[in-house]
Amino acid sequence: MQIYIMRHGEAENFAASDAERALTARGIEQSQQMATLLASHLNGELDHVWVSPYLRAQQTWQAMVDTLPTAAKVGSVEDITPYGDAETVAEYIKATIETEQPQSLLLISHLPLVGYLTAELVAGLQPPMFLTSAIAAIDYDPQTGSSKLLWQHQPHK
Repeated sequence: MQIYIMRHGEAENFAASDAERALTARGIEQSQQMATLLASHLNGELDHVWVSPYLRAQQTWQAMVDTLPTAAKVGSVEDITPYGDAETVAEYIKATIETEQPQSLLLISHLPLVGYLTAELVAGLQPPMFLTSAIAAIDYDPQTGSSKLLWQHQPHK
């Protein structure tokens, strides 16, 4: 199965709180660009989408939704904010895969979680850097628990 880990699009620097920072016009454009790229890898199917409840992550998903295949399940997940614990989230992902058997999962989150989570899922990998709207694709084998990083892309400037 495929796990796609994405950092939200470029956001405004300031808001009433960190959770309320909105995407910039560039962030929307970059997220749409990455949706087109991701759609080319999905073979017309998208099982699960997990989105951080923070505004910029929710807006990233909204910028992508019309380009991607209709997801079977979409949910806002509290544990994937910037303060999420990579080990806990990785265990949650594995438990969901074991019980629900999705073939694809898109997770839209934040630094530093996206880098640490990628490294948590791929043994021996140093946490990769994620520019805004960057996506990492992981091939995960639920039978063996082994995984490998397939690719990581970022939007063109």
